[in-house]
This record gives sequence, C-alpha cells and structure tokens, in this order.
Amino acid sequence: MTERYALIGTGHRAQMYLEAVRGAHADAAELVAWSDTNPGRLDFYEAEFVAAGSPVPRRFSPDELERTIVDERIDRVIVTSPDFTHADLVSRALLAGADVVVEKPITIGAEGLRQIAAAIEASGRSVVTTFNYRYSPRNSALRELIQSGAIGDVTSVHFEWVLDTVHGADYFRRWHRDKQSSGGLLIHKASHHFDLVNWWIDASPRRVYASGGLRFYGAENAAARGLGARRPRDTDAGDPFVLDLAADPRLKGLYLDNEHLDGYLRDRDVFDEGITIEDNLALLVDYDSGATMSYSLNAHSPWEGYRVSVNGTAGRAELEVIERGAVLIGDDGSVVVDPSATPSAGLGDDLRPAGERLVLQRHWEAAVEVPIPDGIGSHGGGDAYLLDHVFNRVTTDALARPAGYADGVKAVSVGIAGNLSLSTGLPVLIADLGV
Repeated sequence: MTERYALIGTGHRAQMYLEAVRGAHADAAELVAWSDTNPGRLDFYEAEFVAAGSPVPRRFSPDELERTIVDERIDRVIVTSPDFTHADLVSRALLAGADVVVEKPITIGAEGLRQIAAAIEASGRSVVTTFNYRYSPRNSALRELIQSGAIGDVTSVHFEWVLDTVHGADYFRRWHRDKQSSGGLLIHKASHHFDLVNWWIDASPRRVYASGGLRFYGAENAAARGLGARRPRDTDAGDPFVLDLAADPRLKGLYLDNEHLDGYLRDRDVFDEGITIEDNLALLVDYDSGATMSYSLNAHSPWEGYRVSVNGTAGRAELEVIERGAVLIGDDGSVVVDPSATPSAGLGDDLRPAGERLVLQRHWEAAVEVPIPDGIGSHGGGDAYLLDHVFNRVTTDALARPAGYADGVKAVSVGIAGNLSLSTGLPVLIADLGV
C-alpha cells in the first residue's frame, strides 16, 4: 500500500528522503505536500522533481500543518527542519492524526520531550527517530558481537569520536553554532553516538557528568592564537576555513541563491563572535546495567572517525573507523577533503588509510579480526537499510535496529543531562530530567 507523506524542512538533509520517495521507495510512499520557511529551497527541489518527471507536491506553510494533514489525508510527516523546531512540529503532526518520522535529535530539551510524549499519549500515533548509524554494517557487526556473548557482560565502554576541520568546522558556520537552536554537539551530533552505545550494550543511561568548552573556534580563540583579522566569504584568500558555497551547485542552489529571502547565512566565519556551542567535550555515563562509558568528542581534528572499545567479563571488542585520513591543502590552495582515497594525487603516499577494523580478543586467547560486510549508501553504508525499514514500517529485526520514540528519548537524554552538567559542574541523574 502506498502511504501519503508530507515533509517539513527542505535543507540539505531532506535530499535523502526526497530521492527515496521518487525512486527506490516510490511504491510505498507518495510525497503529496512539502513545506519550508524559505520558498527558494522549495523551488530548488521542485526543479529536480520536474526534471525527473515526478509529480510536484503541494506547498504549505508551517502554520498550515494541521489543515494540510487533514485535507491531503497524510499518513506520515517527515520532519527534517532545524532541531529547535522538532518538538512543536512533531507534536502538532501527531495531534492532527499523522505518524511522524523525525531526524535525530528528536528534540533539544526536556520540555520538548514532555511535549512530544503528551502528544503521543493523546493521539495514539507513532514516532520513528532515524538513527542511520545503527544500520552501518560495522556498527551492526559490533552489536552482533556483543549480543552473541563473546565478551561476556559489558563492564565499560570507551568511545572517542573526532570530527575534522572540514566536517567539524561546518557546525560552527551554520545554525548549529547557536545552542538555543541545536542544543550543541552533545545533542545534535552526539545523540547518534549515545544511541549507538545504548543499542550496542542494550542498556539505558542513568547518570551523566560532563566537561568541555569552546577551545578552538570562535573569536576569542582566534585572537589568542594570533590569527589576525578575518575576511569571511573571501574565497580568494586561501583560508581553508572559508566555505565557498558557489563551488558546490547544491549548496549554492539551496542556500547562497536564497539567502536574500530569509537572511540565513550558511557560511558564517567559524572564528567570529556569537558561537555558543562547545568544540571539545568529555562525558562519564553510568548505565542501569552497571556499565560505565567514557566519551570524548573533538571537532577540530586533522582526521575524522571514531574508536570504541567495549570491555566485558570474558574479553574485549575494539572497533576503529577512519572515515577520512587527513584534510590537506592542494597545490591550488584549495582544501582536499578526501586525500586518503587518492593518495597518488601529488599529496604523498603516507596518508592515514581510510577504513574500518573490528577486533575481538577473549581472555586467554589471541586477538582475531571480525569480518565487516559491505554497506550501501552514506553514513557508513547505513542509509539504504534505514530507508527500507522506514518506508516499509519495519519495527524490529534480529539486531533491534529500528528506533522508536523511546530510543530517541534515551539518546537525547544523555545530551540534555550533559548540557545541564556543563552548566552546573555537577553529575546529573537522567531520572531528574522528568522525561
């Protein structure tokens, strides 16, 4: 049966869903309505739909959500708008009679979680939170390994995630730089990571203690390092931290060409005033299973990826993922964003190789490498599997990968508690959040 969909928020992340409903999942989903506060972004995607010969959805404004759900007989609403809007849009869609698929994070604060919970209870509708990293074969392989009992009962987890000076810097250009809009990286980015740990070890977070700060980006840090006067948007200055929107047709079409309509600047200077999120973070998290996690996030690393070690009563599992081995400057002064994939491009052959490795070592045994299947699509090969489960309404599988509302709450509650701990300097009990 083909279900009728509406989508709210046509920024860059919406592309995955828009391609799915007019492509691989057209038999299960029909997009009949869409909305964005910037009409230029709707124009951009409408041109793509017309070029593909696909029916163009009806436009509606965010304040027309309820009426649109009724008039267009919407079964599900996909929410890909900025994080601070999620609680309002999700709860309104539920109460109007539609189920919801929402990009992580489900919301950015405890009040938003309570609002959505009340709407679920009143409406009886469902919410799916899209944690695509669960579907990455390497992460699924670690879940399967732990689930098999190979390392025994989990006692502790060490999880380090590093974002490089291409990807990490981008959070300090966009609306994410404002903590009131994104909840900071503990909410917007790390909710992925917290969900992975919750899922890997099949446990719920109980207590969080956090430390961190803005130590690399921002005006004060730039001044302290003597970076001198900044020239935002000067793409001829040879500054690797300046993003040239005009050089990317999609970013140009979605943002640069439409900023006159709402004033939103997609390429703010990462070293200017007004950044309120952290770029270095560390957490200790206790779980109801008795396990503890030490977690760190760095947003200005020279390479990108993550390392996770899971200790158990029978041994240890280690997963290392290098998504990008280095960020280099080419001969023309431009940033080379994926040199590890092309080490012969005049940039040296001794680059950190991109790749992934899962190792199991049981007590009294030699270490063995565990094979990782190939993936499909982005986010470590997880997006295609996620979309299949979302549009076919798969609610469970052997590895419990489909995530519902409760999973979204558990993931974001770590970040919410972490932000509260940052502000108070004290550990925070999840139960005290009232969610």
